[in-house]
Amino acid sequence: MQINATGLGKRFKRDWIFRGLTHTFQPGSATAVLGPNGAGKSTLLNTFSGQLLPTEGTLAYSLAGKTVAVEDIPAHLAYAAPYLELLEELTLLELLQFHTRFKPLRAGISLDKLIGMMYLEKARHQLVREFSSGMKQRLKLALALYADAPLLLLDEPTTNLDTTGAAWYLEHVQATRVGRTLLLSSNVPAEYDFCDEHIVVTDFQVARSS
Repeated sequence: MQINATGLGKRFKRDWIFRGLTHTFQPGSATAVLGPNGAGKSTLLNTFSGQLLPTEGTLAYSLAGKTVAVEDIPAHLAYAAPYLELLEELTLLELLQFHTRFKPLRAGISLDKLIGMMYLEKARHQLVREFSSGMKQRLKLALALYADAPLLLLDEPTTNLDTTGAAWYLEHVQATRVGRTLLLSSNVPAEYDFCDEHIVVTDFQVARSS
């Protein structure tokens, strides 16, 4: 998916979170969205996802040369973030069966294979609310990484992951990034070292408006 941002800005009340962002995100690119905590990285990702409308400027999406309306972006989007909730009253298998009804997995990836790749075979029939924070984060990442979606947004992907979990993330994000447009919000270099482009949110911040 190609995304063209032109003069993009988002403001809450009198404060601009970012302003004047113009950039083209090409299919197959991996872009790190950088900045300190509270700088507006998540707001920028949520704007690209269509969950938030920009205050000014435009976002234009296209897939295989055809325009995609912003209201249709969710069908082409996979998104993982610590603040996105899972259906914790379901077992792992029930959650996967429900989720993939709306967001199918990539070709060649079955539910059994995905469970194995997450190293959660023994938790197949366990309620998700009983998972550790690391298991939940691995599940969120796997659902996004292995979704059949050309646009992938990852917000602080190694949150709640130990060293082994972070290595798992790096292995699987590299295995699934080819051909997708990836935007990754982070302030941890190890999470985004593979990205070929960087956007620093604080470069697009302005003083309080009058």
